[in-house]
Amino acid sequence: MQPTRSQKAQIERLKSQDGEGVILLKSFGDWTIDALRDAADTLEKFSRVNRNVSIQWDVSDVGRVDSAGMMLFIRYYDLLKSNGCSIKVVGVKSEHEKMYRLLRRYAPGDFGGRPALFSRFLRPLNGIGRSFVAFLLDITAFLSFIGENFVDLISSLLHPRSIRFGAIVKNIEEAGVRAMPIVTLTSFLIGVVIAYQGAVQLEKFGANIFIVDMIGLSITRELAPLITAIVVAGRTGSSYTAQLGVMKITEEIDAMRTMGFDPHRFLVLPRIMALMIVLPLMIFFSDIIGIAAGMFISHIHLHISYAEFLHRLQDVLEVRHFWIGICKGPFFAWLIAAVGCFRGLQVSKNTESIGRYTTISVVNSIFLVIACDAFFSVLLTELGI
Repeated sequence: MQPTRSQKAQIERLKSQDGEGVILLKSFGDWTIDALRDAADTLEKFSRVNRNVSIQWDVSDVGRVDSAGMMLFIRYYDLLKSNGCSIKVVGVKSEHEKMYRLLRRYAPGDFGGRPALFSRFLRPLNGIGRSFVAFLLDITAFLSFIGENFVDLISSLLHPRSIRFGAIVKNIEEAGVRAMPIVTLTSFLIGVVIAYQGAVQLEKFGANIFIVDMIGLSITRELAPLITAIVVAGRTGSSYTAQLGVMKITEEIDAMRTMGFDPHRFLVLPRIMALMIVLPLMIFFSDIIGIAAGMFISHIHLHISYAEFLHRLQDVLEVRHFWIGICKGPFFAWLIAAVGCFRGLQVSKNTESIGRYTTISVVNSIFLVIACDAFFSVLLTELGI
């Protein structure tokens, strides 16, 4: 038996006889996937030039219709509706109506037409609204994540044997010991920059000795905690996101949940606790390197002896400035680790999302660290500390 050959689907625009300005469209032929090319081209041209008109679409002479033909009809019906056209469809057969009802629910909402002028003005507001809603949902998810971690922390403190000390020690090594070279280099360069920039200005007034005050206070109270936290955010925070993201892609986290292990307690909590322990120690080390670099440059550029520098440092650098910088460490560490782990658990099951969420993690961590440091500065200044 030879298959029936499809008749090409076509559309014609007829002249209106009643003079009421109604555009008459006549569809005929088989609306099947192998016979739609001409009809699709005609509908595309028609939809571009007709807006805010009345259309009567006669489909009584349409033969066979498959899903491709019906989806084409639905697409351009919606497109003409979005152009402000009033459409009346006549001559619909019962089998075509059944297929329409079946496929209508799967029709895309965005049909690619040119937006009306009002829609173009609303598009930026729509984007702002969507971004704001996504931002609120992100904050809600982060607060939920923090709450879950807090509950796990309390539970671990009540049951110390459940704390994974081995994982904490390993993360201390990864986040602290192996980060010492880059922290050393960064702190040394910061000390050099502060000493050089301060020396140029103080030398003009013959106040060379005050370079010690500038180096000691700025490094211990502000620069060493902030720069160390930024380095750790770029190195360790991104590492946390990538590690947890890969574990999520490889379904290791799902496997842990299946076996009854809580990923927050086994993966997130050790990382947060390790970074909160090690970051104050790194800040202390950064203080030493930064002050040593400043002392070295002061000796070369301003001819201040090492003994004179240290004697002046003991007079001007109060212990409270040192402790203020050290006490910022746990807060910065908590922000960096929490954001890094949170973004890592948000990674979807494709490799592209790892890079995206790693970038978001670093940006969020650095922003929150700077915001937290600004909050401390304002608060401590108002309190006179």
